[in-house]
Amino acid sequence: MASEVEYESILCVKPDVIVYRIPPRASNRGYRAADWKLDSPDWTGRLRITAKGKVAYIKLEDKVSGELFAQAPVNEYPGIAVETVSDSSRYFVLRIQDDNGE
Repeated sequence: MASEVEYESILCVKPDVIVYRIPPRASNRGYRAADWKLDSPDWTGRLRITAKGKVAYIKLEDKVSGELFAQAPVNEYPGIAVETVSDSSRYFVLRIQDDNGE
């Protein structure tokens, strides 16, 4: 019996996204966009959501070269990979990690 090959599917592409480096939560109240420096983004680029097997990946990529800036594997939702922002429906928090899971 031949082994199954998992293909990566593209689920969504957003050509223009803005990324902010945010401070850690001070309490359990959640993240608030009002606490961020919204007038000075740390990075801009493209967001691509892909799926391979049972895992989705939110990838932040350079608009021109497609070079990967960061990614957040999403094993389940809701979960720790994607969190809402308490004072806005436009923003969300991604937990990004390197290939070592850190």
